Amino acid sequence: MRDSSPIGHGGRLTIDLSALRANWRILADAAECPETAAVIKADAYGCGIAEAGPALWREGCRTFFVAHLSEGLSARAALPEAAIYVLNGFPPGSAPAYREAALRPVLGSREEVAEWAAANRAEGTIRPAALHVDTGMNRLGLSVPEGLALAGDPVVAQAGIDLLMSHLVSAEVEHDPLTDHQAAEFARVRAAYLGIRASLANSSGDFLASCRTDLARPGYALYGGNPRPGRDNPMRPVVRLEAGILQVREVASGDTAGYNARWTAPGPRRLATLSLGYADGYPRASTGRGEAVVGGVRCPFVGNVSMDLIILDVTEAPADAVRRGAPATLIGDGLDLDTVGLHAGTIGYEILTGLGRRYARVYRD
Repeated sequence: MRDSSPIGHGGRLTIDLSALRANWRILADAAECPETAAVIKADAYGCGIAEAGPALWREGCRTFFVAHLSEGLSARAALPEAAIYVLNGFPPGSAPAYREAALRPVLGSREEVAEWAAANRAEGTIRPAALHVDTGMNRLGLSVPEGLALAGDPVVAQAGIDLLMSHLVSAEVEHDPLTDHQAAEFARVRAAYLGIRASLANSSGDFLASCRTDLARPGYALYGGNPRPGRDNPMRPVVRLEAGILQVREVASGDTAGYNARWTAPGPRRLATLSLGYADGYPRASTGRGEAVVGGVRCPFVGNVSMDLIILDVTEAPADAVRRGAPATLIGDGLDLDTVGLHAGTIGYEILTGLGRRYARVYRD
């Protein structure tokens, strides 16, 4: 059910936790792995760790991934019993903080493995960690030769390695030979770490048989993003963004709108100004390309997207939908995350993770 209450300044962000849980189930079924985790980094892709994490836990998710220690601490507060892995390893000397919160670092170098193993020995307790082997991203992780060489080293057991993982480069690109290469390389390393679970599939990898291992770890698709670009999106929309109309005005042919007069009216037009801008995380790059839905009609942006305001050409929208306080939809009503990202010259991931803090947040479950 949509929220019909007035929209205050800064807009309203509605997050459907039942859709989030349904998406996790869809991805778990598609992955056909013994376990499906959830990536909740970047404040659960802008949806809120404190709300998204427990919702996924209720659905049956038991393992979670974040990027930074600070996110791990937030996740632990929301998920006291979950297994939580921190993808970006850990800075020198920070092992005590990880251990105190029972967080599991993803180790990507021999130095990190050695430091975590030393912390385990010093405490006399083996705390688990993951080992990241790079199969083609060239960003984080041990190289394949380094991973193979480490396999027989006692330090692996001392470091409590309970998960072997790698990161796919372009799983969303259908039939990309690099994905097949990565899967083959990962299988080679995996064979050297018998008895240790493995994880390769991200959101798009969930749909690829070659990437199925012990643990799938979807992220973007959980929140409604399309894991299979070019095909129908199997995911339910999670996020809906609306802004209230502040003011409506009539302009004559030749009038301009917005900073630097970048838009000129081609004839008599009706304009509506929305209470939302790039300070709310809506990209300025949407200028001249973005749209919002008013009364079921897509209305184009005119003029620059400014810090706190966006102007729409609402001439074609129903007159009764264009009034002070009425809603305009910027995500939802057919404007999905990927479309909004395309209009901004970016990707839906950036739209999600950039969602601002001035919105009135409404959670539905």
